[in-house]
Amino acid sequence: MRSSPDLPRDPAQAGSLSAKWDALLASLREIGPAVIAFSGGVDSTFLLYAAREALGSRVLAVTATSPTYPKSEREEAERIVRNWGVPHRLIESNELLIPGFSSNPPERCYHCKKELFGLLAAIAREEGFAAVCDGSNADDLHDFRPGRRAAKELGVRSPLLENGITKEEIRSLSRRFALPTADKGSFACLSSRFPYGTEITEDSLRHVEACEEILREFGFRQFRVRVHGPVARIEVGRDEIPRLFEEEISAAVHEGFRRNGFLYVSVDLKGYRTGSMNEGGLVGGLPPDADII
Repeated sequence: MRSSPDLPRDPAQAGSLSAKWDALLASLREIGPAVIAFSGGVDSTFLLYAAREALGSRVLAVTATSPTYPKSEREEAERIVRNWGVPHRLIESNELLIPGFSSNPPERCYHCKKELFGLLAAIAREEGFAAVCDGSNADDLHDFRPGRRAAKELGVRSPLLENGITKEEIRSLSRRFALPTADKGSFACLSSRFPYGTEITEDSLRHVEACEEILREFGFRQFRVRVHGPVARIEVGRDEIPRLFEEEISAAVHEGFRRNGFLYVSVDLKGYRTGSMNEGGLVGGLPPDADII
């Protein structure tokens, strides 16, 4: 296994990471040929790399395209598998057509994941793969994740979670292996930009995608555009907030957001954080500090 200056300086921690990496490879070999739910994000890219190392050609990466999945994310996912020579398949999964999804209830992710994992399970069953694996990690146990229930119901394996690998450990190992997503910002589907109970439409998703693409083009690493009726609330990393007020950026952001239907553009001074849509109090029986994304 390759060494790198990005490994933890604490020998005990480095040893723990190496042990977890070895355990992950062993568990993937035990699982056998696998369909990997691959979005191109930090977790699923690391899982796909590990599966390729453990299983060689006995891996199929499957990416679901939908109105909630930005074009830029799909293109990045396609670049990764192309560079790695991993078999890859795109399937269509339009969440907006799933009953109970577009009205945006707190259980929205359950409906989405149930359909997605059902499609992947059918591929695995028909083409002789032993299992479907997703990129859930050990930190997800501390969040409100309705999609986990769908994974359990359909027998989806989560090797990263099963081996106790956290997000930061995924990033550390990703740096070790020079994966392109090692320092990529966290991503969640575009539906997470809307308050619960707000109807999600294809047009509203496209407007959010266009606004976030403006932030991406200016080099912001971690960002969200949260929708509150006519108001767009921008979340970026706290260290990046001052850049939003640079003349060129602020003018382009304001003009672009107005062009996409927002009357007002605000900046959240607390910066990017997961689950910010839950901070208003109880939502559908959830505690105010439950993280969704």
